[in-house]
Amino acid sequence: MSEKVANNVRELRKQADLTQEELARALDVSRQTIISIERGRYIPSLPLALRIARFFKSSTDEMFSLEE
Repeated sequence: MSEKVANNVRELRKQADLTQEELARALDVSRQTIISIERGRYIPSLPLALRIARFFKSSTDEMFSLEE
């Protein structure tokens, strides 16, 4: 069974009218990290996932989900 982590980062970033660079600066990560998360190529660490959820005033369950 192969699981994939889906996320809503891109959608919420666009709703907040933020660039990838602006979000990266706010989270103290690289723009490449944001790009990789949005494309589903990188699963953020738990601390980063929590920071992303907090930034968007969301829960991690609303931000990230497992897909089978």
